[in-house]
Amino acid sequence: MSSLAQEAAVVGTSIVVAAAAHRYLYVRLVKGVTASPRLRRAGQITAVVLTVLVPAGVLAAQYADPTRIAWLVRPVFAWVACAAYLLLVLAVLEVPLRLTARSLGRSGRATSSSPAPAPDAVVAHRPRPGPDTTAAETAETVPGPDTPSTVDRRLVLARSVALLATATATATTGYGFHRGLGPADIKTVRVNLRRLHPSLDGMRITMASDLHIGPFFGRAHTARNVRAINSTSPDLVAIVGDLSDGSAEDLAGHAEPLARLRSTHGTFFVTGNHDYRHDVDAWIDALAGFEVTTLRNTRTLIVHRGGALDLAGVTDIEGERDHDAPDYDKALTGRDRSHPVILLAHQPVQVHEAARRGVDLQLSGHTHGGGFFPGNLLVPLTQPVTAGLATFDTTQLYVSRGVGASLPPIRVGAPPDITVIELRST
Repeated sequence: MSSLAQEAAVVGTSIVVAAAAHRYLYVRLVKGVTASPRLRRAGQITAVVLTVLVPAGVLAAQYADPTRIAWLVRPVFAWVACAAYLLLVLAVLEVPLRLTARSLGRSGRATSSSPAPAPDAVVAHRPRPGPDTTAAETAETVPGPDTPSTVDRRLVLARSVALLATATATATTGYGFHRGLGPADIKTVRVNLRRLHPSLDGMRITMASDLHIGPFFGRAHTARNVRAINSTSPDLVAIVGDLSDGSAEDLAGHAEPLARLRSTHGTFFVTGNHDYRHDVDAWIDALAGFEVTTLRNTRTLIVHRGGALDLAGVTDIEGERDHDAPDYDKALTGRDRSHPVILLAHQPVQVHEAARRGVDLQLSGHTHGGGFFPGNLLVPLTQPVTAGLATFDTTQLYVSRGVGASLPPIRVGAPPDITVIELRST
């Protein structure tokens, strides 16, 4: 299937999913809580408009200049985040809602069929044979529709569920945006390396990943993270992929504060999957102008206080489509094995290749720590680690939650972080 056909299939699927989701939200949040024709009509129109806007926003974020279409992308993805939590809360409440509504229906029918006819009961007459039979003797109560009290209770239930879902989704989305767009936490992680020369003990590598410069994260966001990184007094800075969500032509100016990064041995970068959605070579050229060195299936020797280590970097798996696949052998073969090697690789799953080649430590990003619940439950389906430090054979892997976020840029339970890797000799 051609790339154009794949994109068309993705767009078509997105429209179908968006239509189904908005219809469900309309039924639960509008149709189920009001009988007003005017309000229902307004809800239908809103659902149709949102069904069109969501795929349009996704396409705009993919292909247009993010700085020019922020007016569309920001509200669309704010709604996407809110809708996701609305669907989650409503899905959790769906079974209890149906069971309670059914219980109310049964109790209403039982009341309406009792010997004392309810106000809306239907009275049927079945005459019995005999000249002395009266209407009163042959009257029989036939169960009618739900009583007004039953209908009222169902309406109260539906409105309560809609209110709870709306309040929960709105509050969670608001918090998620506040955390996602806010400053990153700064944390220090000590990592023991068995081949580390004692003179390198205490060396500090400050890593940041997933800046995602684009419609939500601009120059101010980059500058804030540069100040935070510089405040850690790093010996070396590592930017582990997913620098941007747009082209260098449109966004290089928003990355310019990276030129103000300060460390003993400089700043190093490896590509992430998002970096291949636009001209990756243009971005690498722009970064070179900001004194950021890209490790593209290569390595460099870092000599620090008389000791040494190799810093290697490989391209992202996504680079295979652009004939820029990760080449671990090229980056790692022929090194001096008397000192450790640290590998920068965007995706944690790349650790399996690193472990086969005796890498001491891999630094990765990509996962955003799961981003927002329930995304953290999905990450293990494709990545071996969601966040933090883990060990694979003799290779240690550290995964940062990143400083930015993809769309929508919210974080719930996975705050952004800048991590200082403090190397220790064993």
